[in-house]
Amino acid sequence: MKNKLHEIITAKQRGQAIGVPSFCTANYFAIKAILTYAKINNVEVVIEATANQVNQYGGYTNMKPADFVKFVTDIAKEIDCPSELIILGGDHLGPLTWTNLNEEEAMLKARELVRQFVEAGFTKIHLDTSMKLKSDPINEPLDTRVVAERGASLMQVCQETYDSRKLLNPNSVRPVFIIGSEVPIPGGAQEEESISVTDPEDLIKTYNTYCEVFKEHGLEESLSDVIAIVTQPGVEFSDHGVVEYDRELAKPLMSTAKKMQNIVLEGHSTDYQPKMALKQMVEDGVGILKVGPALTFAIRAGLFALSAVEQELICPAKCSNFKQVLIDLMDSKPDNWKKYYFGDSKDIEIKKKYSYSDRVRYYLSDASVTEAINKLFNNLDNTIIPLGLLHQYMPEQYYKVKNHELELKSEALVMDFVNPFIEEYFFAAGV
Repeated sequence: MKNKLHEIITAKQRGQAIGVPSFCTANYFAIKAILTYAKINNVEVVIEATANQVNQYGGYTNMKPADFVKFVTDIAKEIDCPSELIILGGDHLGPLTWTNLNEEEAMLKARELVRQFVEAGFTKIHLDTSMKLKSDPINEPLDTRVVAERGASLMQVCQETYDSRKLLNPNSVRPVFIIGSEVPIPGGAQEEESISVTDPEDLIKTYNTYCEVFKEHGLEESLSDVIAIVTQPGVEFSDHGVVEYDRELAKPLMSTAKKMQNIVLEGHSTDYQPKMALKQMVEDGVGILKVGPALTFAIRAGLFALSAVEQELICPAKCSNFKQVLIDLMDSKPDNWKKYYFGDSKDIEIKKKYSYSDRVRYYLSDASVTEAINKLFNNLDNTIIPLGLLHQYMPEQYYKVKNHELELKSEALVMDFVNPFIEEYFFAAGV
């Protein structure tokens, strides 16, 4: 069955600029908010998992690809969201988490990774082989042809796996593919002054090299399934700042991409962009807008606000102490934030809690944290929250509750913090 994401290419060929928001998250509350939006507005949503979140070994979420599919499907069933509105994607699929291994071993694991993603039913696959492996020359840039050769080996596995899946289910949706990679590494943030727009010549070289290599490997037919290339359109965020899209600066890249009728651009690290900047990106040729950390940044903000309400209403002995439980866990297991946050002790404490890069997301699924969240919800759902107190800590949600647009329940209040981000992306996409 043809993939619906081909529609962005068809639209481009008609001279229309439409976009697709792609939500990269494994957080329960964020996914539930996204699927709720999809159901209410009857729009398709793309939900993606990265190779470090979800892989054949479980990733940091302790989910394999099939587990993630079940995770999202179960949330959809919980709220009666039609399954046909959900498109699942795999992001940065390749040897990302095995760069400490030689090519042979790393690519063996990468091939198994993509096999499991396609077998599980993911239909948007980002093939990313741009990272150096242990056996690659240290002082030389990775040759584009080497990147494409490795990508072709992954594409071969994806196509074989899809063919097998189709034999079992003739209605299986054929995956589409994204190639290329952005700077910085997935989930990271980069200092504003170091951001540069992808050179148009690099865009052309990447695409042409993939075309040549795929044809050499008998994958010419698969080129029609490649719908986008990841580029850097000049957007990024750091701990407390955002590099906004500058369409003049990006004009050479966008002019070149516009001439390439069979692909669109995929923009990563678009989190926290003004909504008009996102809209301009779509108008200029960024057909897929990726967002990730902003979603859990919003969830964290909602949980912190709710925790402040709890502190006012519940006696200390019965409080969840959610915020402290989270910080204690981050301090006891610092690997997911320590190499990203710099400054004096006060700076680091602020960044741990409020940085745009949101390293908090790595800890929200921990058992101790989920237990604290459940206790927080239970405490407040079994007491009366004065509206004046709600207004103090959740003013936007207060007005929705007052006007009967939002239920005065803990989970609903927290999920509502994500909605402004979701709405901005669909506004930009023209949906």
